[in-house]
Amino acid sequence: MKSLKFILTALLFAQTAILSAQENMEGYLFAYFEGRGPGEKQEQIRFAVSDDAVNWKALNNNQPVMSSAEISATGGVRDPHILRGGKNDGFYMVATDMYTVKNGWETNPGIVLLHSDDLINWDSSIINLEKTYPKSFKNTKWVWAPQTFYDTKKGKYLVYFTVRSYDNLKLDFYAAYANNDFTGFESTPKLLYSAKDGAIDGDIIYKDGLYHLFYKGNTKDENGKEVQNGIKQATSKKLLGPYTESFEYLDAYAEDPTVVEGSSVFKLNETDEYFLMYDLYSNGRYEFQHSTDLFEFTKETESFTKDFFPRHGSVISITKTEAKRLENQWGGVPQSLLTEADGTYKFRSNGNPIITHKFTADPAALVENDTLWLFTGHDYEGGQKGYKMKDWLVFSTTDMQNWTEHPVPMQITDFPWATSGDAYAGHLAKRNGKYYWYISTNWNGIGVAVADKPQGPYKDVLGKPLLTNEDCFASSHAWTCIDPAIFIDKDDQPWIFWGNGVCYYAKLKDNMIEIDGEIKKIDFEGFEFTEAPWVHERNGTYYLTYATGFPEKIAYAMADRVDGPYEYKGILNEVAGNSNTNHQSPIEFKNDWYFIYHNGSIQTDGGSYSRSVCIDKLEYNADGTIKRVQMTTEGVSIPD
Repeated sequence: MKSLKFILTALLFAQTAILSAQENMEGYLFAYFEGRGPGEKQEQIRFAVSDDAVNWKALNNNQPVMSSAEISATGGVRDPHILRGGKNDGFYMVATDMYTVKNGWETNPGIVLLHSDDLINWDSSIINLEKTYPKSFKNTKWVWAPQTFYDTKKGKYLVYFTVRSYDNLKLDFYAAYANNDFTGFESTPKLLYSAKDGAIDGDIIYKDGLYHLFYKGNTKDENGKEVQNGIKQATSKKLLGPYTESFEYLDAYAEDPTVVEGSSVFKLNETDEYFLMYDLYSNGRYEFQHSTDLFEFTKETESFTKDFFPRHGSVISITKTEAKRLENQWGGVPQSLLTEADGTYKFRSNGNPIITHKFTADPAALVENDTLWLFTGHDYEGGQKGYKMKDWLVFSTTDMQNWTEHPVPMQITDFPWATSGDAYAGHLAKRNGKYYWYISTNWNGIGVAVADKPQGPYKDVLGKPLLTNEDCFASSHAWTCIDPAIFIDKDDQPWIFWGNGVCYYAKLKDNMIEIDGEIKKIDFEGFEFTEAPWVHERNGTYYLTYATGFPEKIAYAMADRVDGPYEYKGILNEVAGNSNTNHQSPIEFKNDWYFIYHNGSIQTDGGSYSRSVCIDKLEYNADGTIKRVQMTTEGVSIPD
């Protein structure tokens, strides 16, 4: 009798398979082996994911998703082909069992078969054709580039591959149906297709009553010398043939010396379009051409964008559920495939920086009940040479580790008067049941937006700036009216602080959108103010933290009143790694204090204009002064 655990597992898999079958295909999974880096690490199976089949991100930091040593006889695998099961029975993958770095190219007599229920855990088997079928495959030299096709008429999986023997150097395709558990073949493989001048890297796809077999073929002269090669196809009305060879080359490089191989054809989600992709193995590129009928392809090639260097691989469509599963296991999945129906995106922080899928800067935190809301600027790209910030972002957490990113709440274009186009630092405050987000725009001034909930969306409430350079009476440079910070004191009086070079402050009226009275500036002995003022209160003492110097450190001062006089107390936070600027948000959350700031530590593209928000502990001495912040890579979490 099967165990209860086995039955429950089977039921869970069946339910997951049904749900996956009902879901839309919204992304793509690319199985490949790597073409760069140490040779001993290349011949391993890796995964990448895309939301559009053009822009790809490697999973697991482009490290293998399984060990070749554990699944192969040689210690290496090449040419992985992945297939979604035709009976909602999981996923199938086959690969060449070959480790050229160690053993060279002389021979490989086998292939690897793999099956998975979830794309994460794979069972594997090895087939050595020469040992398993000694009569038919004696003296086998190569068994290359296997692939799998689901035969709907027979309800079986056909595995096909190229074979060359020492007795016959011609490269032909052989095929056999896999057994029920995908660990071997039902019978001895038979000849499937023999191209006139030989062929490798076959890929079968069915459309409109025809089986299309794409492969790398060649043309030889009367002396047997190859004079041309590239991607060709043969067609048949039956899966097992006979196939009719077309002598026309499909790839854009057949007429020039550039060589290609590893062709793979896949259909795009929700369209009638197909991609024919192939490996330009001598040039280190991977390119594709389009078709809607699998006969006529675009003449110009296009290149994928990717953060890896694939060799011969294959692509399947995946659902968002499957994408999330891949993300949880290996990370690297594009955010669009992880976003919920309501536009939120859940992720887990693994230390500092706390957000690694986007570049974030100028943090401002707000605590409401058991939730910390984090509002940030958004450096659009990595490796920037200047500030490119066009919107603001909002995140929330209850434990500092599990985070939710909410839909973009506000963009610089929401402020038509902000002709600078710069979405600079902001600060958020709650008052009268509303949420007010004060933002700076470089030289256009400080604006105010309002929303009914912290995640927005926010709307420009004034239609003009609240403050401009004209209000900064002691300054002369154009970017002085930036970095607003709001503080509401124990008497329920709201204050606003801001500035660059000079620190200004003023009272706000109860409506939060008008200045109440005179604008003043802060000054005290030792005050070397650059920007980023922030006021918080603890045990009746007021703390002014701010950026000082350049590159910026964070310093602080203390006072008995929110408007001073302040007394300088020293440096709080040293220069944050790889960033000329710093911008802090001290906050109390669940009875502990935290110091939120940014640095430029995301590798390899972090920097002064591509920053990342971090969180570390903020600790006080017995006399109320603050200990210098210890910046860590481990970050923080809420104690149990």
